[in-house]
Amino acid sequence: MKTILWIILGCGAACSALAQNISLRHDLNGKALDTLATLVLRFNDEQKGKGRIVLQDFRGIDNRQVLPELALLDPDDSMEFFGTRPRFRPLHEVMREAGQKFDATKFYPQIADAVDDASGRIQALPLGLALPVLFTNRAALRKAGLDPDRPGKTWWELQKTAGAIYDHGGKCPLTTARFAWVHSENVSAQAGEAVTGKVGKVDTVLANGMVNVKHLALLASWQKSRYFHYSGPGREGNRRFLSGECAMLTGESSLYADAKRTGIDFGMAPLPHYDDVYSPKPGDLLPDGAGLWVLAGHKKDDYTLIARFVTFMMRPDIQREWVQTTSYLPMTPGAVTALRESGISQHLLDAAEKRLSVSNKGSTRAKHGPVRDRLHEFLGEEVAFVWSTDRAAKEALDNAVRRANEAIAAVVPDTPPVKKTTVARKR
Repeated sequence: MKTILWIILGCGAACSALAQNISLRHDLNGKALDTLATLVLRFNDEQKGKGRIVLQDFRGIDNRQVLPELALLDPDDSMEFFGTRPRFRPLHEVMREAGQKFDATKFYPQIADAVDDASGRIQALPLGLALPVLFTNRAALRKAGLDPDRPGKTWWELQKTAGAIYDHGGKCPLTTARFAWVHSENVSAQAGEAVTGKVGKVDTVLANGMVNVKHLALLASWQKSRYFHYSGPGREGNRRFLSGECAMLTGESSLYADAKRTGIDFGMAPLPHYDDVYSPKPGDLLPDGAGLWVLAGHKKDDYTLIARFVTFMMRPDIQREWVQTTSYLPMTPGAVTALRESGISQHLLDAAEKRLSVSNKGSTRAKHGPVRDRLHEFLGEEVAFVWSTDRAAKEALDNAVRRANEAIAAVVPDTPPVKKTTVARKR
């Protein structure tokens, strides 16, 4: 594998002599990087000198503002990846101009919903998506006298589990990764609440409803009781769970592969939900994560090669190899068919297929772009005050919504002022 990585990552002057190189910036490591490097090498071999993909680890870039042609990232990480928020080209547009077949209906509806726009047009290739789940350290639950296979189906039950772990010496019963996605978007989805909506013709953030306020207030009470430890807005909590520091983690299902490689005895349970809302939908979870995004401002030939690479990565045999190693969600039914002969649990595949096949008609999730960017940015900033001060949950969420909607209005012409109150919504 070191030889493969040298060929792809470190070819230096030899690569610069080629007619066409496409840089793909990423933050992968371990087995996921090994697999991507192997697949890229295979693609490059198939091109027979007509161009190649060169992997670029963002952690080793001296000047991140020199932009690549491709990036495998969650747009939330754009500032870290590039030092700015660059323009991306819609993938459907790149594929059409290159003459490559690209049918949005080939994707599972819920996968497409994570990367399409309001018109259903695919913006990025959803290579690195996951579902929110609850990870548990089974040994920690046993030590607390609990059934390691039953941590709790609701947030109220999870409170009892966290309390028992703390009472039996657990310093960090629960932490989280990707706070805005797990504890705002998905908590809303499970309660049948919209995260975004229209006020007139204007996209508006609606992340301060009753269930959001109740949930943040509950987490704040857990934090004061030492049941919950906030690790940051991104994936900072992953390390604390994998090291054994924290007994439970709410985060991405794709962490499964890393957890398995650590050798710890862990469990993976559905994300808890509230059963005291009007119409709970515990299974209505929103896939999200990293996509293969195409950056704007490059040559036509570059986009032609990128389109061929996207077609290559969508092949069922390639998806099978990628999903097996990374634990990311399969993008298409063809990928699941290929995975059924791979040794992956049929139960897991059936569960994934059932959820991903649900229609996305009427979706109110936050689409990639200004609405989602501002929601995550300001929510992360405002909830930080909940952990560090006595700021009330409702005040923090109202502030996040107000700031997000004001920022959206600032970039949308002829937008009426947003009222500085909680936005009412229909039930």
